[in-house]
Amino acid sequence: MTMMDPALLILILVTGFYMAWNIGANDVANAMGTSVGSGALTLKRAVILAAVLEFSGAFFFGSHVSKTMQSGIINADIFSDHPRILVYGMLASLASAGIWLQIASYFGWPVSTTHSIVGAIVGFGAVVGGMEAIYWEQVGFIISSWILSPLLGGILGYYIFNIIRKKIFYALNPVEAAVKFTPYLVFFVVTVLGLVLVFEGFRNLHLEYNIFEKGLLSVTLGLIGAIISFFLVKRITPASKECIPIPAFSPDIAHSLEKARKHLQKVNAATKGEMQYHVGLLIDEVESIEGSIQQKHDSSFIHLEYQKVERIFGYLQIMSACMMAFAHGANDVANAIGPLSAAVAILTTGLYAVDAPVPTWALALGGAGIVIGLATWGWRVIETIGKKITELTPSRGFAAEFGAATTIVLASRLGMPISTTHTLVGAVLGVGFARGLEAVNLTTTRDILISWVVTVPLGAVLAIIIFYPIRAIFGS
Repeated sequence: MTMMDPALLILILVTGFYMAWNIGANDVANAMGTSVGSGALTLKRAVILAAVLEFSGAFFFGSHVSKTMQSGIINADIFSDHPRILVYGMLASLASAGIWLQIASYFGWPVSTTHSIVGAIVGFGAVVGGMEAIYWEQVGFIISSWILSPLLGGILGYYIFNIIRKKIFYALNPVEAAVKFTPYLVFFVVTVLGLVLVFEGFRNLHLEYNIFEKGLLSVTLGLIGAIISFFLVKRITPASKECIPIPAFSPDIAHSLEKARKHLQKVNAATKGEMQYHVGLLIDEVESIEGSIQQKHDSSFIHLEYQKVERIFGYLQIMSACMMAFAHGANDVANAIGPLSAAVAILTTGLYAVDAPVPTWALALGGAGIVIGLATWGWRVIETIGKKITELTPSRGFAAEFGAATTIVLASRLGMPISTTHTLVGAVLGVGFARGLEAVNLTTTRDILISWVVTVPLGAVLAIIIFYPIRAIFGS
């Protein structure tokens, strides 16, 4: 080792921790944002839960073998003769991705950690090996997830929320309907989240199970969860008869009233005098009824029955958030620790290897960085996902999380590129659109979309800018 190697090693460790810190600040909102936004969890409790689960997932189930060349983005052979160049590249990539994630977190933009590191690797790879060293078809495949992830998540979130609303909230007795359907919901959500854990969070353990066995394990977990929930919700009783809301309206009635108002407005415009006066009174009466219906609909969740239903969904949402946080810690810690481990292995052994072992202390470093990032800056992105895109309740947040988890499982099995961040944001938007365009904050949505588009190119540019000074300081 040269005199500068210890300094380089320290710099790599600090930068790896910095990247993990920013993963916690930005990405952990994927698991906890909707729960905080809906009120199912306070920010303090969400931070504590996520801290325990993210660290546990990262430390106990994080990747023990890291592919230096992430997903075959660049040709690994270009580093075989100059392994130190790879060290500089990994350092530049970590710094680049960390800087962009910090900027995004400051403004509360949920962006993809994976896309950030991919963009950075593409940037320094193009500098070292030229444009032909990049596997552009793979990069294009990843970029396509900008469209696929939010679209699939949005569609599933939209339909899941509509099913919940139709089967439970529009029922004559919402609590009774919730008690009836909760075991089925628990079965599906635990099964799907189990698949996320098995295929995503636990894939680093290289468990000797085939797809059928993993699926059977997830279904078994779902059945256990459904049975437990069946006995728990049986104890929930509806409010007294006089408190049970009997919906006096439906979407069809509201639509008919709107049509009646428009017809009366046409009559009003075509008449004069006393007739116009009486028609005007009728219009005012119809508008008053419309307003009353809308007010009852908007405030229905305040009613005792709906409060009980939302409480049930609050528990479901906490459960799904915890499982997603655990899977995220196990899977995404590699975005920080993978490049770090590759660089440390080269510096300490002087040898080049595509596969670099990940030491336990590195997993602990990454897990600690994620937890500290969440605790210090995580609230910024949590606030965006939970409150600034659309107004969330536990049932809406549950629909979004369930839609996102289902999308992740489907995409993983079909080999489609997916971004957890983009998927969840899309699912939240889908739930918002299910309540109408006016329920969605289009300004916030626009800012998020712009941040997604610039993530890969900006990561590449920053990595190039950082790479040259590092090589100049530490030598070739």
